[in-house]
Amino acid sequence: MQILHSDSHVVVIIKPGGMLSVPGKGPDMQDCAMQRVRDLFPGCINYPAAHRLDMDTSGLLAFGLTDEAYKGLSRQFAERSVDKRYIALLQGDVQGREGEIRLPFRLDTDNRPRQIYDPEHGKTGITRWGVLEREDGLTRVEFCPVTGRTHQLRVHAAHPLGLGCPIVGDRLYGTGRQGDALLLHAAYLCFRHPVTGEELAFCSVPDF
Repeated sequence: MQILHSDSHVVVIIKPGGMLSVPGKGPDMQDCAMQRVRDLFPGCINYPAAHRLDMDTSGLLAFGLTDEAYKGLSRQFAERSVDKRYIALLQGDVQGREGEIRLPFRLDTDNRPRQIYDPEHGKTGITRWGVLEREDGLTRVEFCPVTGRTHQLRVHAAHPLGLGCPIVGDRLYGTGRQGDALLLHAAYLCFRHPVTGEELAFCSVPDF
């Protein structure tokens, strides 16, 4: 876990793939990015995570160390004023160069935590995307999620009504196997400092 920025109110880290953002259920799932931030910054609030990344997703994650900072960051994420960009490597040749995906989906209660397309009961996730590179049957894509639903980018990449090309290493929505790395990285994060109002922008280049 690499720390990119820290002050008395805000911490921004690069979370490695395979690490939980917040504690999971069970005693063996308590090690997570949030707990490590709490250990490194004694005195911070009990629940500093203003947003989260899937366990298999790597990249930028912001925490509020104080109640004021946490509420301010959380409000920006809720209001969709945070600029978030992800880089992913997809299996297959994505059709087109850019676009927007609007796809309703919900939790598959019989196969948690998998999400399934459901035009009747699902909630719509919105993602803007653009192709960065094509090579050897793979497509490198930048995702800009407008909404922030669970597994949104993974579902939007894999579903036929989305891009129809799952993210490399995706065990839930693609052909990834146990132990494969999910090639999805939160590469850019820009928000207002919740106390000073200063614009903060962070970049992280994926290793794939």
